[in-house]
Amino acid sequence: MTAIPPFGTLVERGAAQAMVDAIWTDLGLRYPPRVDRLPPQATAIIASANRLSIFLPEHTASFCVLHELAHAMTSTEDGRSDGHGPVFVGIYLRLLVRYMRLDAAELLESLREAGLRVAPGAQPVLVDP
Repeated sequence: MTAIPPFGTLVERGAAQAMVDAIWTDLGLRYPPRVDRLPPQATAIIASANRLSIFLPEHTASFCVLHELAHAMTSTEDGRSDGHGPVFVGIYLRLLVRYMRLDAAELLESLREAGLRVAPGAQPVLVDP
């Protein structure tokens, strides 16, 4: 891992699966998504995710891995997704605070200023209420 201040580290795709597995387990979830190579023809995106897979280039910023992990947590295996909606933002915020130790109040203020909605207490959609 190589430092890329101030947003964490650069994660090699080969190491990203362990990161995904550890976070998934830490949050009490089972069956984490599989980390795969981002297809070479994907030139308009830097990463992608759904419930079953996270697609990454050879090296990815740790905050980007968390972003894609939030997509995996807010998508179902049949393809339904919150996109970048309030549930996704709530999960991503939680991941940034927990694993990158960013300040929740500052993040919430930034989101408010940007006009983005956050679902308070958002839970992964794959968890029964």
